[in-house]
Amino acid sequence: MAEVRLQEGESLENALRRFKRKVQQEDIIKEVKRHSFYLKPGEKMRIKQALARKRNRKKARREGE
Repeated sequence: MAEVRLQEGESLENALRRFKRKVQQEDIIKEVKRHSFYLKPGEKMRIKQALARKRNRKKARREGE
């Protein structure tokens, strides 16, 4: 659970910015989206394979440069 305490003399905007950064680093939003609906095991596998293909294409493109 992400928690940010307001430091003395810190503005609310800065604390909110720190909170957003912490939430993003801990992948809380990604986890919530992943649990918001059910994926069949086959669908989950296809999505995982598609992401792997995308990463490999991106990696190959970088190595080619």
